[in-house]
Amino acid sequence: MANNGVGAPLLKKDYYENCSGCKVEQMKERQRGLPFKQLFTIWIIVLCAALPISSLFPFLYFMVRDFHIARRPEDINYYAGYIGASYMLGRTLTSVLWGLAADRYGRKPVIIIGTTSVVIFNTLFGLSANYWMAILTRFLLGSLNGLLGPIKAYATEIFRAEYQALALSSVSTSWGIGLIIGPALGGFFAQPAEKYPGIFSPDSIFGRFPYFLPCLCISLFALIVTISSLWLPETLHIHPSYKSSLPQSDNGLEAAVKVQESDGKELENDIREIASKQSLFKNWPLMSSIIVYCIFSLHDMAYSEIFSLWAVSPRKFGGLSFSTQDVGVVLSISGFGLLVFQLSLYPFVEKRFGPIPTARVAGVLTIPLLTSYPFIAMLSGFALALMLNCASLFKNVLSTSIITGTFILQNNAVDQHQRGAANGIAMTAMSLCKAVGPAGGGALLSWAQKRQDAAFLPGDHMVFFILNVIEAIGVLMTFRPFLSVRQ
Repeated sequence: MANNGVGAPLLKKDYYENCSGCKVEQMKERQRGLPFKQLFTIWIIVLCAALPISSLFPFLYFMVRDFHIARRPEDINYYAGYIGASYMLGRTLTSVLWGLAADRYGRKPVIIIGTTSVVIFNTLFGLSANYWMAILTRFLLGSLNGLLGPIKAYATEIFRAEYQALALSSVSTSWGIGLIIGPALGGFFAQPAEKYPGIFSPDSIFGRFPYFLPCLCISLFALIVTISSLWLPETLHIHPSYKSSLPQSDNGLEAAVKVQESDGKELENDIREIASKQSLFKNWPLMSSIIVYCIFSLHDMAYSEIFSLWAVSPRKFGGLSFSTQDVGVVLSISGFGLLVFQLSLYPFVEKRFGPIPTARVAGVLTIPLLTSYPFIAMLSGFALALMLNCASLFKNVLSTSIITGTFILQNNAVDQHQRGAANGIAMTAMSLCKAVGPAGGGALLSWAQKRQDAAFLPGDHMVFFILNVIEAIGVLMTFRPFLSVRQ
């Protein structure tokens, strides 16, 4: 062990004075009441990461149509699914690396890189001239946007224990709202030269690239978030001198332990923390919560893509024949309702019943709700608008409640020094499932629209039946022995 000059070993606390992480601990000790500033900071960072994920869904059908890659209208959804999946495939390949980087170099650098990637590659996606450019820019955006795992660890570390559930709720709330507001922006601002000819000329850049404006709006927001993130406090405790002073051999470790036995329990805990890290893959509470998280994430991502593609599909294929603007209105209403629920009711519900029972009830209620969607499509006029808005709002409230519960379980399953890597593993597995979601959802919808006259579950009935099967599996996985909770 290192020496302080008079023969006594240096303890971890000797290095805390100049550690930014410890400044965060001191800030937490001074917290009085709910820290709204930190809550808002986390909220906008997560929103920045979530907006580009699904913002393309309302106009993706028309974008693929304009690329002229699909031979038949029924095949457009098939090709659209791969553009949606490319983002998640990129994130699958890099999430663990970003998690490890967050544990080694800090949460802040990974967050800044993630928001910067949104500025660059989301802009380029809006300028895509062909199908393959769209897939490539989405893949690179997903590969470099690895901030969701670190921001969940950050949200756990920046708040005192009594506010951690609310902090993680703000992450899932912002994420859920981003997945709703993103498509709303895409719906309102796509094809601006057609919708707002008095403002945007067909000869302008927005006329030549009809899907650039929503991407530009999100990228400008991401630029503001990136600049503001430069002043974030780092929450990872990094002690270079302490780490370099740790024993490098078994003999050194044994000697250090002997010194500790005479100097108190603190040094023993420090050495144990470094020398005996438990493998994350052997941590069943973590792994089981990730499995549940992945199943529900697969369902949510498939639903998000299917809903938008189904809404804009022609009536003769079982869709609603909505415009991108119509989809934007529905998702805007859902986003506002979700925000109200998560900030006012969810913390009370979670505290009263706990995250697991809340997720179970939400999953069970989702099944009859999705069963009603093909019947809602038979309506028209005000009845259609009312029922669709209510169903969309209710579905997104239930989904976000489930995801919030899994966030809480994951972060409680590991200690601080493993949270970045743990969330990286969760993001990798979840991203793989979310990559399957859009590709599978698009292919499923394309196949279902070709079987409108089938005797068993015709058309869109089959789509929502399969979504319900996935949801039922997720609910089943929340029970023992599938799910284990760290005591």
